[in-house]
Amino acid sequence: MDKAWLKSYPDGMPETVDINAYQSVSEVFEKSVIRYSDRPAFSNLGTTLTYSEMDQLTGHLASYLQRLPDMKQGDRVAIMMPNVLQNPIAIFAALRAGFTVVNTNPLYTPRELEHQLIDSGAKAIIVMENFCSTLAEVIDQTPIQHVITTQLGDMLKFPKSFIVNLVVKHIKKMVPPFTLKRSVKFKTALTEGGRVAHIKASIFPDDIAFLQYTGGTTGVAKGAMLTNLNMVANMQQASAWIKDGVDEGKDIIITALPLYHIFSLTANCLTFMKVGAENYLITNPRDMAGFVKELKAVPFTAITGVNTLFVGLLNTPGFNEIDFSHLKLTLGGGMAVQKPVAERWKATTGTPLLEAYGLTETAPAVCINPINCLKYNGSVGLPVSSTEVSIQDEDGKILPQGESGELCVRGPQVMKGYWNNEDETAKVMTDDGWFKTGDVAMMDKAGFFTILDRLKDMIVVSGFNVYPNEIEAIIVDLEGVLEVGVVGEPHPNGGEIIKAVIVKKDQLLTEEIVIEHCRENLTRYKVPKIIEFKTELPKTNVGKILRRELKST
Repeated sequence: MDKAWLKSYPDGMPETVDINAYQSVSEVFEKSVIRYSDRPAFSNLGTTLTYSEMDQLTGHLASYLQRLPDMKQGDRVAIMMPNVLQNPIAIFAALRAGFTVVNTNPLYTPRELEHQLIDSGAKAIIVMENFCSTLAEVIDQTPIQHVITTQLGDMLKFPKSFIVNLVVKHIKKMVPPFTLKRSVKFKTALTEGGRVAHIKASIFPDDIAFLQYTGGTTGVAKGAMLTNLNMVANMQQASAWIKDGVDEGKDIIITALPLYHIFSLTANCLTFMKVGAENYLITNPRDMAGFVKELKAVPFTAITGVNTLFVGLLNTPGFNEIDFSHLKLTLGGGMAVQKPVAERWKATTGTPLLEAYGLTETAPAVCINPINCLKYNGSVGLPVSSTEVSIQDEDGKILPQGESGELCVRGPQVMKGYWNNEDETAKVMTDDGWFKTGDVAMMDKAGFFTILDRLKDMIVVSGFNVYPNEIEAIIVDLEGVLEVGVVGEPHPNGGEIIKAVIVKKDQLLTEEIVIEHCRENLTRYKVPKIIEFKTELPKTNVGKILRRELKST
């Protein structure tokens, strides 16, 4: 087969990596906690846990999970919390016990949470109290049998832990009232689990490590089955790519994107754990002033984020006063990095903002710009090691350099398929192993890939994929709505904002009513920012709404 579409590897970059170096994600973790025992592993809100302490804590929680009634290896454990120390403890504990992690967005509405818990068949959930009211609304309709609750300050040192939990619950009123018939405290689970050593699980490469939920053309979230092999392969690929930019056992990476997002999960939590780095967790990156204050106190060497996060930092007073002398690597993904943002980042920090490309279904890295790129080049870079990338037409024919078509991926990081959804899997996986991304791209003569457009109607909001059908289904359920079409409009800071164009059935329907209805049924980033009312919507001759004609530009 002609492989002219394959990458040109940078000097020193291996064409392939050893994807069989580890049996599982937990094996990578267990080797790291031995090799980097006394090094800081995860830090948050003024508390740092070493690799040795992570080993002990995850072992205790793994022991507790293994001894829960009716829990067996391969069962799913949902984790629903922001970036706090309890999150990586829960992730690695579940993996060490042989369970599958179901990363769950804590901002989900009851409807969204109910779908994910039912679809995944999760039997247990580890959830922060701030979001327990959402769980309480739907738990009786789900397979959840075991609930472990945690508070924001649980892993902090006393008296800070007591003060933080007191302020969050009783002063800031950030914990809505809830009633759960069956639950245990996170710290209680650690104590009880610590009484008996956890049983080392026999985990194989093809076992599912993560059910990572993502949207689809139908608007219904699907669970991408990411095996241990998928995750280990992507760790190996990413590690090989950044090897000249890391100093094993000494780096500090800023982890501001939530760990339930595949980008942060693999790039920060897993890959940098593998090389003994310290993951500095940012719980609330929306508080830009507080974020900048934390950055001033940390000699960080790496940071990942989406375009809007970099824009926010650059526009926050005091950011240009940070000491960037230790910074070696800045990686942008999840959405397109804009040239003005990349140029301003380089001018401010002295470090280039490298763009990467990936998807939930590819664990996620597919392409990354070489670490020695000195400036923004408009591309998403070159395919990572052990990965084939091609540009194909509608018939699956591979196109030559310079022609645009659908970007397709083949490699060990490509998911096993969608959980319990063979029909959707068949739509994106070809018989010869190609995963069809739905993105239109082209490759230049040097082998660099550039994303041109999307085949699907997906909207990218702050790095998260949003699908119009889901929002339309919610809005059209409102009594005063006759028809609705949803599209993405460019946001000044990059990415997109959501616009809903509505034909009224009831003239008393207002923008405020629509927004409030959406807030009740959708995660915040899925709520439309623009509401337009029209007398009719543009359609094809068979009645399908022409979304592209709803856009302003």
